[in-house]
Amino acid sequence: MSRTSLHKSMGVPTLVYFGLSYMVPMTVFTTYGIVNEITGGFLSTAYLLTLFAMLFTACSYAFMGRAVQSAGSAYAYTRVGLGSAVGFVTGWTVMIDYILLPMLNYLLIGLYLAERFPAVPAWAFSLAALALVTVLNIVGVAAVKSANVVLVLLQVVFFIIFFVYAARAFDPSVHPLDPFIRSDLDISGIAAGAAVLCLSFLGFDAVSTMSEEAKDAKHSIPRAVILTTVIGGLFFMAVAWFAHMAAPEVETGAAADVAAVTLLSQIGGNLLTAFFLAAYVTGALGSALASQASVSRILYAMGRDHLLPHKFFGTLSPPRFRTPAGAILLVAVISVSAVFADVDFVASIVSFGALTAFSMVNLSVISTYLVRAERRTVSTYLLYGAVPTVGFALTAWLWTSLAPHTVLLGLGWVALGIIRLLWHTRMFTRPVPRMHLTE
Repeated sequence: MSRTSLHKSMGVPTLVYFGLSYMVPMTVFTTYGIVNEITGGFLSTAYLLTLFAMLFTACSYAFMGRAVQSAGSAYAYTRVGLGSAVGFVTGWTVMIDYILLPMLNYLLIGLYLAERFPAVPAWAFSLAALALVTVLNIVGVAAVKSANVVLVLLQVVFFIIFFVYAARAFDPSVHPLDPFIRSDLDISGIAAGAAVLCLSFLGFDAVSTMSEEAKDAKHSIPRAVILTTVIGGLFFMAVAWFAHMAAPEVETGAAADVAAVTLLSQIGGNLLTAFFLAAYVTGALGSALASQASVSRILYAMGRDHLLPHKFFGTLSPPRFRTPAGAILLVAVISVSAVFADVDFVASIVSFGALTAFSMVNLSVISTYLVRAERRTVSTYLLYGAVPTVGFALTAWLWTSLAPHTVLLGLGWVALGIIRLLWHTRMFTRPVPRMHLTE
């Protein structure tokens, strides 16, 4: 029987680069004002807490990466560790991230460009970006790899210039530890901010999807997952620290959604702000193009397998384009909500999906390595019991730190997934269908 497989060409450095580029370094400015507002100016501390929590979960991803050699991610890991039904619900929950990420990009493009060009309303920029990306996706214009490299390099150059400008603007009255700890520190506010920042760490989840293209996946995937988490977390923390040292009060009196523009204008003037807008908007357009293409193909795969209405989702446009036009248009229609949504709400919903997936992967480690294991030692209990338990406790804590309306909406999405599961399995009298989240 013939068998096809992906070319195994990615080593640890390539996987780490992939994970960091998926994180989109500029995302640190996406939630800059929002989390500063939530934490009372303790953005650096929130990133430190998030990194600490994510390290335990990254270890769980690394453990499952050794056990699951196929294309991974939370869905595959949970399916193996906790069974098909829990895997399906986890995959369904993660879907909310895929669907809302394009909207987040359109929303931010509108907000930042409107801040620079106040004569044009933000919604006009958002809708223009949405229309452009939707048309490109329908006609089948794909972003080439070289463009992704250019986008990442542009961000690297921007951050080098940012660090130089910020260092020159350091406020001598600010103590180096002030960004992390002061007398007015509120741990509940820090946790709430950290819960939002979890979306910044989706890069290590992305690395786990590349198992079938990685050299020596059993070892390279775990290493790349940990390195991506540590490097990304330290980088985000460094940006937050430099920003606070240069402008500790920048969020005061500024709209939280676009406080990053105020920060950059204060420390680098129009030149740094213009460079930021060019790098950010270009990167957001590329991210929107890729994320809308990805989620539309996932919806197409689910429609093809009759997990969603086949006639709308499971068919392709005419031969000239052969793209899942129905799915692309649905994502575009949902993304129109960017006109009415706010960054805090959308980012929180994305974090809900991410935290739920992270929690399930931690539990999958315990099930795979302890519950089902034939032999258990003290070291296995420490490694595969204590580490994922702490990871689960931390992610669950951050999950409960999200705003109540975010949790309710997220749970409503989970409930819809459970209803679909019961429908397709006819109350579990049929096999649980597989979801194709790596299409």
